[in-house]
Amino acid sequence: MEVGTRHGGARRAMSQINVTPFVDVMLVLLIIFMVTAPMLETGVEVNLPEVEHSPGLPEAREPLVVTVDKKGGISIGKTVIENPLKLTPVIRQMLQNRKEKEVFLEADREVSYGTVVQVLAAVKKAGVARLGMVSQEPRP
Repeated sequence: MEVGTRHGGARRAMSQINVTPFVDVMLVLLIIFMVTAPMLETGVEVNLPEVEHSPGLPEAREPLVVTVDKKGGISIGKTVIENPLKLTPVIRQMLQNRKEKEVFLEADREVSYGTVVQVLAAVKKAGVARLGMVSQEPRP
């Protein structure tokens, strides 16, 4: 008998690929992405006031959004502003390279009116031309 032959036949190349390791790796990657995806888009939890006919935000550009959370914490996008007195210079710096000087304000409905007015004053002091208040449609 020749080396490399079985049962007296000629040696043939294996024509099937073992895909089990590939499937195992893909399933592990799928599980990793499923677990990490919800953590990527964490924002500030804000309970917006409800308004029946509120205008929507324009979707064509990224607006500058100032958020006031339930505890009175202020943030711009993902940047947390620790001292409310620093809000005006931070907004000025962020609007420096923008053509349109507009800001949207998201304030939790449980935040005191005084806090919202202080944020509004800081935004106007930064030279913002247009200020929009963000709300949501009432839930049935």
